[in-house]
Amino acid sequence: MTERRPIRVLVVDDSAVMRKLLSMVLSRDPEIEVVATAMDGVMALQKLVRFQPDVVTLDLEMPRMDGLDFLRQIVAQSETPVLVVSAHTTRGAAQTVAALAMGAVDVVAKPEDALRGGLEAMAQELVAKVRAVAGRRWRRPALRQAPRYPRLKATDQGIARRIVAIGVSTGGPAALGYLLPRLPPDLGAAVVIVQHMPEGFTAMLAARLNQACALPVREARDGERLRQGHVYLAPGGRHLRVASLPEGPALVLAAGSPVSWHCPSVDVLFMSVAAEFGPRAVGVLMTGMGDDGAAGLDAIRHARGKTIAQDEESSVVFGMPRAAILRGAADDIQPLDLLPDAIVSALGGEPAGRAREGRRTRGSHAEVRTGTGGRHEDRAHRR
Repeated sequence: MTERRPIRVLVVDDSAVMRKLLSMVLSRDPEIEVVATAMDGVMALQKLVRFQPDVVTLDLEMPRMDGLDFLRQIVAQSETPVLVVSAHTTRGAAQTVAALAMGAVDVVAKPEDALRGGLEAMAQELVAKVRAVAGRRWRRPALRQAPRYPRLKATDQGIARRIVAIGVSTGGPAALGYLLPRLPPDLGAAVVIVQHMPEGFTAMLAARLNQACALPVREARDGERLRQGHVYLAPGGRHLRVASLPEGPALVLAAGSPVSWHCPSVDVLFMSVAAEFGPRAVGVLMTGMGDDGAAGLDAIRHARGKTIAQDEESSVVFGMPRAAILRGAADDIQPLDLLPDAIVSALGGEPAGRAREGRRTRGSHAEVRTGTGGRHEDRAHRR
């Protein structure tokens, strides 16, 4: 039996200290090899060709050629997945969200003081994400040019009686950037989203999505009433739940320990949606590593809500949808470009396009493949 070669990583950062730290934490894993480092985008492009890495970790603020300019070139000419390693700053968050929209697959936040602690949590997250995305060459999925809905003047559509709950992780910002603009302004439900992202980045993501969508999008606020036709994004570092109050359903935010490895957790949101909305809920589990959301999606199905999972081909990492499919939690499996139609149909509306009939998943999981990416990812999460 031949021994599998290690995952080859190129570390790109203008700080010599960060290059050393990132190389050190990655090299602690016996299945990861840092084959090269680069201090700017010009040098990184040269080393990309020379070393052919499996994954690139990328700082965005660099001299000569910054991370965004480098990313434009690598997305156009390479299928190598790029993980952004970004600072906890307003500028860093804005650049990171732009990078994720351009094709970077995920983000890891730099610890605010790496030399005084905080490094270990970042190291575990970085290693897990490198292992998860290394199994497949990144490419943008072929998406049909489905119509986007124009932004209309905001109207008060009243308290939400139905809900669409979405869970997403690795590859999520770009996937949400396709999905949400294709949901109609008369959707007839509130939309609540958990996107795994570090604290400080989700507000910028919500603002960017809001500019592109017919539905208003904002970061969720504690105690806020759920309004029909509005989209609420869980803030990083806080769990999001829905709760029934005398005045109508509301959002509840709370700090807490990670659940299913994450805070916010998709499972936390989905469990509350199942309890409060039951058959008036649609659960959607999209691209992401790990299994967060699988149990929650199953709870929505058992509460007689509709459940949908993104398919493998259009997922950057198939871990979260795959886990739900394997436990029989997904009624329907759809590619990213047909998810808008599937959501509208699940709410009882008429889709804008022709959605293909989803594959029923209960009782038949042989078609779901684990793949190399799934193998790396599962090992990382079992540690």
